[in-house]
Amino acid sequence: MTAIDPHSAEEIRVRIAPSPTGDPHVGTAYIGLINFLYARQRQGKFVLRIEDTDRARFVATSEQMIFDALHWLGLEWDEGPDVGGPFGPYRQSERSGIYREHVEMLLQSGAAYRCFCTAEELEAVRRRQMAAKLPARYPGTCRTLSVTDVEANLAAGKPFVIRMKVPAHGSTTFRDELRGPITFEHTNVDDQVLLKSDGFPTYHLANVVDDHLMRISDVIRAEEWISSTPKHVLLYQAFGWQAPRFWHMPLLRNQDKSKISKRKNPVSLVYYRQAGFLPDAMLNFLGLMGGGMPADINNASEKFTLAEMIQHFDVKNIRPAGPVFDLTKLRWLNGEYIRALSLQDFYATLRSTVLADEYLTEIASLIQTRIETLGEFGNLTHFFFADDIQPASEVFLPKNRTPEETLVFAAEQLAVLEATDWTHAALEPALKQLGESKGWSVKENFMLLRAILTGSTMSPPLIESMIVFGKARTLDRVRRFIDVQKKSKK
Repeated sequence: MTAIDPHSAEEIRVRIAPSPTGDPHVGTAYIGLINFLYARQRQGKFVLRIEDTDRARFVATSEQMIFDALHWLGLEWDEGPDVGGPFGPYRQSERSGIYREHVEMLLQSGAAYRCFCTAEELEAVRRRQMAAKLPARYPGTCRTLSVTDVEANLAAGKPFVIRMKVPAHGSTTFRDELRGPITFEHTNVDDQVLLKSDGFPTYHLANVVDDHLMRISDVIRAEEWISSTPKHVLLYQAFGWQAPRFWHMPLLRNQDKSKISKRKNPVSLVYYRQAGFLPDAMLNFLGLMGGGMPADINNASEKFTLAEMIQHFDVKNIRPAGPVFDLTKLRWLNGEYIRALSLQDFYATLRSTVLADEYLTEIASLIQTRIETLGEFGNLTHFFFADDIQPASEVFLPKNRTPEETLVFAAEQLAVLEATDWTHAALEPALKQLGESKGWSVKENFMLLRAILTGSTMSPPLIESMIVFGKARTLDRVRRFIDVQKKSKK
C-alpha cells in the first residue's frame, strides 16, 4: 500500500468522530466548532465520522441525534455517513474489513501480536499490580510466544485479541501544536489492544487507519487523548505513514475546575435545544472558550457571529488551561440574543421550540380528558413550560421518610433514569424494580418523582409526562432538585 503524506497536499482536512453512545455532548460541539472554523478558514474539508465500534454502549438513535444537534448549530460537514464522500464508508462499523487488513500488516511486520490471555488472568495481574502499588498495564505475557504456540492456540480455538508491540526501551516524541514537543518513555506506554476478540477495532487502531485513509491533515481533539498519542505515533511509524499535526484542545471545566460532567451541568445538546437556548448563542458561547477570539472583537458585549468567528478565530491563541463552562454566562448570553430578536422572530422561535405544534399536541393528549374548561389547561401543564421547578418539602417528602433518605433515593432514581431507554415499556418497570430493591412503595416512588418533575402531587400521568417532557430536561430537573436540597442542608 502506498503511503500518503497528508502534509504534501495543499488541502486541509479535519474531522470530528463522535461515538453514538447517548445524547450528543456539548464537548462534541466545542471540538466540532474548532475543527469547522479551522477548515473554513483554509478552504479545507470538515469531515464527520461515526465511531460506532463500541457495540456494548451503542445507542441506535444516537447517530441521528448527533446529526440533528450539529445541524441545529449550523456546523455543516463536507463528508460523512449521510452525505457521502470520496473516502467512505464514514461509519467505522462498515469498515471492519479495512481494519482486519491493516492488522494483518502489523502482524506480518512484527509490530503487533496475538494475545490469548483470559479476562480472569488479566484481572489477577491487575490485582497484583494494585497490591504492589504499580500502574495497571499488560505484563507482556504473549509478546514472546513462539509460532508453534500461537498456531496451537489458534488450532484449539482459543479467543484472542491483537496487541501492538511497544518498544521495550526508548521514548516517543510528538509535537502538540499548542504545547510544543511532548515525550513519553516507552516504559509508560502499554501494549494497547488494537483488535478486540469480537473482531471490532479499538479506538486506537481505527482512529489511525481512518485518519490516514481519509487524508486527515490535522487532528484537533480533546486533551484527554494526549496520553494515547504516542501509541498513535508508533502505529503511524509501524505502517510507514507520516502522522498528521496534533492539536489537543483543553477540556471544558466546571466552575470548580473539574472536568465538565452531567452531575454539575447539563452536557446534552438535546437539553439546550429543548430548554430554549438559541443555536447562535450556544455557538457564540463555545467560541468564547479558550481564548481563540481576539479580545478586541466585540469585546464590550462578547457577541459575535459564526461568520466573524471564521474571519477572526485563531486556534493558536487557545490557552491550554481549561475554559470554564459557566452556565450563568451562557444564560445571560442567550438572553442577549433573545432580546435582539424582532417580535415576529421571537414569536416564531417560541413556536418552533417550547410552543411547537408537536409538543403542544403531545401535552394536549395527556390532559384532554382531565379538564372541564380550556382555562384549566395551564393548571395541569405549567411544569411543561417552566424552566425551574422546586417543590416544597411538604410536597415531595413522603410520610415516614426523612429528608436524608429521600434525597438518597432521588439520586438512585436519577441513576436509573440515566441508564434507561426513554419509553413507557422501559421506564415503569425500571422505576418499580428500584423501589422494590430499596423498600419504597410504588406510591412513594412515583409521588417523589412527580413532585420533582411537576412541583405538585397532581399532574397528568407521570411516565407519559416524562416521555413528552423529554429525557434531557427530566434528568436536568432531577439534578437541580438534588443540588438545591444538598445546598439547603449546608
